[in-house]
Amino acid sequence: MSMSVGDAGSSMSEPNITPMIDILLVLLIIFMVIVPVTPKGLEALVPQPPKDPQHQQQNNDRTIVVQVLYRAGQAPTYKINETDVAHGDLLNQLQQIYANRAERVMFVKGDDDVNFAYIADVIDIGRAANVDHIGLMTPKIQAGQ
Repeated sequence: MSMSVGDAGSSMSEPNITPMIDILLVLLIIFMVIVPVTPKGLEALVPQPPKDPQHQQQNNDRTIVVQVLYRAGQAPTYKINETDVAHGDLLNQLQQIYANRAERVMFVKGDDDVNFAYIADVIDIGRAANVDHIGLMTPKIQAGQ
């Protein structure tokens, strides 16, 4: 701590700021360490193959896959687990399927040539049917099964 003497005989003291800078640096390091790392990206559901074949049969009964099939020059056709369904009946069929289910998971599979607007429409219909998790199936995911 230094002291300077003024011309009127009064002393003027200057605070030592070194301890304050040390405290500031320690607080800065503490806040840098405790800042949570937020994950970036979207949640994605990927169907996993079961470990045992007996469980696969049970899992196939619970898995709902809505297919959007391409037809050249026309509106696409829709299937729920290999059963043909008209576009207007999709909401009613999905509501009936998920009425008594605790696990509300649905997968949407579209042909390569289908416009994504049709797939987005099926996702919206699934949300309207109170489906909690909707995943997209791609050829790469399907080949892994």
